[in-house]
Amino acid sequence: MNPGESGICKVRANADGTLVLSNYGRVVTAHVDTIEKKPIYHYRPGSKILSFGTVGCNWNCDFCINSTISQTSEITGQALSPDDIVRLAKEYGCQGIAYTYNEPLVFVEFARATGIVAHRAGLFNVVVTNGYGTPEAVDAFSQFADCITIGLKGNASPSFLKKHAGVTNPKPIFETLVGLKRSANIHIEISDVVFEQGGGSLRQARDLSRWIYRRMGADTPLHFVRFYPSYKMGVAPSTSSGVLEAHCDIARKAGLRYVYIANFPGHERENTCCANCGKIVIGRFGYGVHTWNLDRENRCKGCGQRIPIVGSLTETPPEERYAPVVFPPMDMLYICEGLSG
Repeated sequence: MNPGESGICKVRANADGTLVLSNYGRVVTAHVDTIEKKPIYHYRPGSKILSFGTVGCNWNCDFCINSTISQTSEITGQALSPDDIVRLAKEYGCQGIAYTYNEPLVFVEFARATGIVAHRAGLFNVVVTNGYGTPEAVDAFSQFADCITIGLKGNASPSFLKKHAGVTNPKPIFETLVGLKRSANIHIEISDVVFEQGGGSLRQARDLSRWIYRRMGADTPLHFVRFYPSYKMGVAPSTSSGVLEAHCDIARKAGLRYVYIANFPGHERENTCCANCGKIVIGRFGYGVHTWNLDRENRCKGCGQRIPIVGSLTETPPEERYAPVVFPPMDMLYICEGLSG
């Protein structure tokens, strides 16, 4: 970049020969969610988390549900320190903090600083990322993240990503997954936004599922996320249940034990079923948990099979599960109401 120019992320720029991060400490959106919204189903179920984001992204997805913050070139947001964010999380009764809404890789220094303070305060850290980063950037996540969910798009189809996200090669995403797998202290889940048409074939879904089985393990949770019309793809059709169910069937045939459909409230495949007896051990509707059939050691009450869940159920009253985080002034605060992230 020449002096005065910024990268595709719009937040890192060349200032007289020095690379600067213009969105450090500038929070443009904050919201209280349950962890299931990310979507994350196998880590601290029912937990309340303070989700926040800045502006900027390293992708330019034309279907982004939070395009008002991810694709803007205007640096806005409330100036907050890591201590401020942790204080807000505590005030709202949260158990953790999520770095989300836009891509955390573009504000990873701020995320890391906040995550370290969060740990000192007894909070856990969740990172929602596309995983498209250098090993050095991803290593920064491993310094504070307790749980990471990698969000794929269109079965990670190279042609789809190039056309709709400006990504020439998905290889770095898979390198990130393998690198994170080596860190035994980080819980990993994977999501994949599925499109009704033009978003990757069932053959690609099979290849993806087989790769996850071989390299990440059969117990890795995989969420097939329903697409809803948004941004430049506002007239594209929502993903049908049939397409999502076909993806689930392929993933299960590939050997994955915990495959879900997300962003489809009321679908039976939101639930966690015992891999041994098939009994519903965690019943969900949307972002809420309504049934818990696990004992204190997260074993199925029907057959005793241990389910790979980190932590137990955190029971949060429905009226406290979701709330916009209010802090003055409000002029630069967006409340992201997207169905995931």
